[in-house]
Amino acid sequence: MKKIIPVAGPSITKKEIDYVYQAIKNGWYENAFDYIKKFEDKFKKYVNRKYAISLPSCTSALHLSLLSLNIKPGDEIIVPDATWIASAAPIIYLGAKPVFADIDPETWCISNKTVKHLVNKNTKAIISVNLYGNMPEYDELKKIGIPIIEDAAESLGSKYKNVLSGKFGLTSCFSFHGTKTVTTGEGGMLVTDSKKVYEKCMVLRDHGRKINDIFYDNLIGGYKYKMSNIQAALGLAQIERIDQLVKKKREIFNWYFNALKDCPHISLNPKQENVFNSYWLTTCLINKQKINKIKVIKSLKENGIHTRPFFNPLSSQPAFKKVKDSKRAS
Repeated sequence: MKKIIPVAGPSITKKEIDYVYQAIKNGWYENAFDYIKKFEDKFKKYVNRKYAISLPSCTSALHLSLLSLNIKPGDEIIVPDATWIASAAPIIYLGAKPVFADIDPETWCISNKTVKHLVNKNTKAIISVNLYGNMPEYDELKKIGIPIIEDAAESLGSKYKNVLSGKFGLTSCFSFHGTKTVTTGEGGMLVTDSKKVYEKCMVLRDHGRKINDIFYDNLIGGYKYKMSNIQAALGLAQIERIDQLVKKKREIFNWYFNALKDCPHISLNPKQENVFNSYWLTTCLINKQKINKIKVIKSLKENGIHTRPFFNPLSSQPAFKKVKDSKRAS
């Protein structure tokens, strides 16, 4: 039987199995939050943040981030046009307007030049996406003076100017989907240095209950945005192995890079001067005038190598047809 090389998948060792087993066996009643606390503590120390909140997804982290900024209908949020829909969907949840910015071809991330032309009196935040582990020029992006929400779903372990991804927004949001470098099956994490943001998000994620309240006092209507103790056990084991996992991802990328660097009409994930990329996925662009993408995908699959297409521009998606003036700005 031909060996299959998947697009991405988890690295599960005895450590993960042992932690999850302990959570299943003992993580109930007064121990129901043990691994959640340990995972949050370990994660915030890794990315050098004051607060961490475990969540069911990165999408929920982005949603809470927008809520922490009191985003309301009529507000505008700038988001890159090239990203997964989850980066922009929470904007729609709140009745706000996504404004799609072009990307920098050198980084595959949001173009600071484009952002500057899009900012107006209604702009309340910029969602910056670290696409495929790449990082935008955060120094310049911060100078614009608009609150940044860092979508770090794909960049755990990446660094910009030797600072780890997760340190560049008012909040930074991570994904632990099954394909990610660190996984909890499904899951997310919101990190911040703001006590005010942390406390508001903690209340919102648990049906509006007071933080650490043993009674059922609900301050506001909130959400059920909590990670389970079992998921957190898996996440803790994974984050304890983060250096090993990132090293392996980089080895895989460099193997493909060295094998394909002399192939015409193929450009792999850019190697940025100020960025250490954790290479969540090995990605490339092909010259569609010279190479048929569908044939490449089919040929690779026949040889046991699974691939997936790049994200389509959000401004071209049916989901955003009703968003007035949501076309990409160039």
